[in-house]
Amino acid sequence: MPTDHAAQTPAPSQVLWREAFAFWLKLGFISFGGPAGQIAIMHEELVERRRWISEKRFLHALNYCMVLPGPEAQQLATYIGWLLHRTAGGLVAGGLFVLPSLFILIALSWIYLAYGQVPAIAGMFYGIKPAVTALVVHAAWRVGSRALKNAWLWAIAAAAFVSIFALQVPFPLIVLAAGVVGYLGGRIAPQHFAGGAGHGSAQAASGPALIDDDTPTPAHARFSWRRLTQVAIWFVALWGAAIGALAVAYGWDAVLTQMAWFFTKAALLTFGGAYAVLPYVYQGAVDQHQWLTATQMIDGLALGETTPGPLIMVVSFVGFVGGWTKAIFGPDALSAAGAVAACVVTFFTFLPSFCFILMGGPFIETTHGNLKVTAPLTAITAAVVGVIVNLAVFFAWHVLWPQGASGRFDGVSALIGLAAAIALFRFKLGVMTVVFGAAAAGLALRWLPPLLG
Repeated sequence: MPTDHAAQTPAPSQVLWREAFAFWLKLGFISFGGPAGQIAIMHEELVERRRWISEKRFLHALNYCMVLPGPEAQQLATYIGWLLHRTAGGLVAGGLFVLPSLFILIALSWIYLAYGQVPAIAGMFYGIKPAVTALVVHAAWRVGSRALKNAWLWAIAAAAFVSIFALQVPFPLIVLAAGVVGYLGGRIAPQHFAGGAGHGSAQAASGPALIDDDTPTPAHARFSWRRLTQVAIWFVALWGAAIGALAVAYGWDAVLTQMAWFFTKAALLTFGGAYAVLPYVYQGAVDQHQWLTATQMIDGLALGETTPGPLIMVVSFVGFVGGWTKAIFGPDALSAAGAVAACVVTFFTFLPSFCFILMGGPFIETTHGNLKVTAPLTAITAAVVGVIVNLAVFFAWHVLWPQGASGRFDGVSALIGLAAAIALFRFKLGVMTVVFGAAAAGLALRWLPPLLG
């Protein structure tokens, strides 16, 4: 229950454009800690301190974002920005959630490719790689502890792991199969496929909010089939114009066009967060298109973990490295090629997220009860756990046996990875602390060659 003081505090009268813009820009630079940390920041700022939206309406929007493919924290920012200031507000909120991370990653990617062989930089990445492996294991445990509630879901996770690890089944097919199993399981044994939002109960209210529990839906957020159709047409036209322009300018088989097509598909498969879709990105970017190497993929994830914004921003690194490696603008414009490719990949990765919010938001506003995760989505989430475990095995193999099965076992990397795992599981240290600690260890070891064999 709200305190007496909170109950007597009047709700904010309005949120000025410049005030909202300043907050969304600030959020883009401080949104560390993955989706849980990003959502916590928004809850503290928007619900408790600024009171732009009530607890109930905040969780209602969050529950919708959680059932969508794509980064839920970025979509939540888009949703709230849209509620406050219409379509332009949603585009600004969602865009500023991503842009700072994009610019930072472009700069870091350039440093990585231009100076990656410098001993200091190489040493830091030597330490970070085993820490990233520990982070992926921790992510699998974190998702699995919430998602695998019974033997049915454990079986789905195990089947997904075997499918992608031993049978090399494509990730989209695993998602589709899990959804079918979940649909059938929901009809046969619904009690085993019931899901929940998973973000805990509401906290105490801080007083009346601008968008409160009983605030009528704004005119621009009211549902109509006409509006839904118009938004869908606009987004399909925008996507078609963008990828069409690339195809006309460079050809369908060109690197930029293929990146646009590939990351459009990846954006529609990000159920369960970035860790779930990374195996699909690996299959396409490393194996199929050879835009980067497996080692560079691990390094990119390390950079993604140390920058603000959603972890799926690692795809911007993939784009930068691909544009640079393929020299799409010639050998004298590698930096420009990388930056353009990173921007193209980011655009096509996040365009569907904006579409889902601006299309579906008005429908969600027609009901203010909590949305339940469907049985197919519950099964997909279980399958995601198996896929993430496969990603951990993949990373561990490349980190601990860098020269392959016939090469030596890297015991120093194993010790760094073990220390990172203990820090995460036992001492609950944050991602940034673990990554920077591992980087410091790698830098120190780089200056002690005897220890590295």
